[in-house]
Amino acid sequence: MKVAIVNFPGTNCERDTKYAFDKLGCQTEVIWHKDTTINADLIVLPGGFSYGDYLRTAAIAKFSPAMNAVKAHADKGGLVLGICNGFQMLLETGLLEGAMRRNENMSFISKFHHLKVISNNNKFLSKLNNNDIVDIPIAHGEGNYYTDADTLKKLYDNDQVILKYCDELGNLSNANGSVDCIAGICNKNKNVFGLMPHPERAIEPLLGSVDGLKMLEGLIC
Repeated sequence: MKVAIVNFPGTNCERDTKYAFDKLGCQTEVIWHKDTTINADLIVLPGGFSYGDYLRTAAIAKFSPAMNAVKAHADKGGLVLGICNGFQMLLETGLLEGAMRRNENMSFISKFHHLKVISNNNKFLSKLNNNDIVDIPIAHGEGNYYTDADTLKKLYDNDQVILKYCDELGNLSNANGSVDCIAGICNKNKNVFGLMPHPERAIEPLLGSVDGLKMLEGLIC
């Protein structure tokens, strides 16, 4: 499987992401944000602080030339994964619904946090079961996912809410103030996925968890 990882000025997780997909046996390539052609089965928008998070997170990155290729790829049914800042980009471009606000405590959060699988009816989480609990790092200052009540209802109706923050027992435990403890969503067609946690940072026992592999390998099966 060919995986393209888009690198923006300020991106800091492109190598981690490449390493994770290399470990899964993929053919990976890091693409500079000015490239207008992307030839891949899966495009990943990795974490970091694109353009220094000026204006607001991902507000400038959405105008990068590569994003036109990302949109075209998604519109054709191609797989797109946005992790952390990449999730924020998908929201800014309208490929996913909703918006990000500052964390409820107004502080940057960096720690492991448990997640509950809400829906595995998608390729991304197909290797996991509903209600499975994974332990994945989070690292963000603006991960407070928000959407209005009507859109939230549509997300549930279309089975687009895929991950929620929880404790080790599976009880909902909000990491940042996100509406309904939502940590990850997908689009209606289930080919575009966004989450704030970093599965690429949970792929080795030395890192404290291998739960990220269970998530990412669903995309390449």
